[in-house]
Amino acid sequence: MRIVGGKNRGRNIVAPSGKTTRPTSDQARESIFNILKSAPWAPPMDGAIVIDIFAGSGALGLEALSRGAEFCLFVETEPKARAAIRENTTTMGLGGCTRLHRRDATKLRIEPNNLRGPFTHIFLDPPYNKNLARPVLRKLGEQGLIADGAVIIYEMGKDEELNLRGYEVHDTRIWGAAKVVFMGLSEF
Repeated sequence: MRIVGGKNRGRNIVAPSGKTTRPTSDQARESIFNILKSAPWAPPMDGAIVIDIFAGSGALGLEALSRGAEFCLFVETEPKARAAIRENTTTMGLGGCTRLHRRDATKLRIEPNNLRGPFTHIFLDPPYNKNLARPVLRKLGEQGLIADGAVIIYEMGKDEELNLRGYEVHDTRIWGAAKVVFMGLSEF
């Protein structure tokens, strides 16, 4: 795996060994970021405040930083994945604009000093078919961590149904076994 765009384009991304993570392919990542760049409903990546939840290797957050994001919070509990994220951020010199939380994303509590503002881009890639998106998004909402106009990029199994209320779906794409839903908070 490698960074596919921005200032770190071509840099290798270390992925954790084993089968506990499913890294988003280079091609799917490039497509995701191309959509975000041209979509009228997506905030700009330059200066973005990003969270990469169930981060795995951290590829989505690393890609966002390469393309101009100001800050990324990686959330991951698996030790090998956290080690890969640490190695990637160190190798790319991103220590000053990243944080790594090893908390269960469904019980996430973020202290104000660990954050630079509400998140403009929320990458959510939980294990498929576990219904983890709702409690994670509820937690972020309760803490005021979803910025006005934020975009949520939710990766799920291609046969899964989106069972979330209060969100507006902007776009849906399928790449291999994954379905990626781009959405934002509904305006009532």
